Parts: sequence; structure tokens; C-alpha cells
Amino acid sequence: MSGEKDLGRLLSEMTPKLNRGIYVFVSIKDINQVERSVTICEFKEQEGYTIVLEKKLADAQHFKYDYIASWITLKIHSSLEAVGLTAVFASALAEHNISCNVISAYYHDHIFVAVKDADNAMKVLQGLSS
Repeated sequence: MSGEKDLGRLLSEMTPKLNRGIYVFVSIKDINQVERSVTICEFKEQEGYTIVLEKKLADAQHFKYDYIASWITLKIHSSLEAVGLTAVFASALAEHNISCNVISAYYHDHIFVAVKDADNAMKVLQGLSS
């Protein structure tokens, strides 16, 4: 299954879901500092590894972070080749002064927004779906 590519269908059926929990982005030099089974995702950059994990786990490890986020998943299986979906929802969120950090995985797009903006972001995304 390769996922949906049609922008109209992606928007009308994206069904945003606010996941439970509070999440943070952390940069570490040694990936072995963290149990990889508890990370939401990781990305290797020249400066180190960026990991996303629950805030309580980062606090337990005494990791530093600046950004505290809520995690929204778009429930439609979007193709990694789909064009325009990220641009549409990022623009709509920006119009409401909501920053977003997007991670596109194999099946779904995941949007991290500041905790204070989560409810408003859900309203914006749900408005795009109707």
C-alpha cells in the first residue's frame, strides 16, 4: 500500500488526532544515552542526534530542551510522494500564529505544536477537513 496522493482526499480525510502526553525535542551526542525503545523518533545531524520523546522521560534523564510540544497525528495514510499537504496545513496553522514541526513517517504525518497551541491547532486542522 503506497498511500494517498490526491490532495483533496488527503485534506478531507486526514482526521487529526491529538495524542496523549507532552513531548520534547532533545539533542544528544551519544545515542546510547537513551533507550531507543522509548523515543518517538530520532534524526542524525552533524551536531548530534535529535530525538523526540516524552517530557517525563527527558526529565528523568536530565536532558535539556527548549520546546515543549503536543503531538498530532493525521490518521490518513499519506504517500511520501504526496504534494502539497504539508504546505496547506502549515500555512493554515501559520495564519493562526501556530508553529509546527512536521515528521512524515511511512503511514502518517505527525505534527508537533507548542502545548499551549494544541487545542487551537486541532480546530484549524479539523476546519481543513470539513
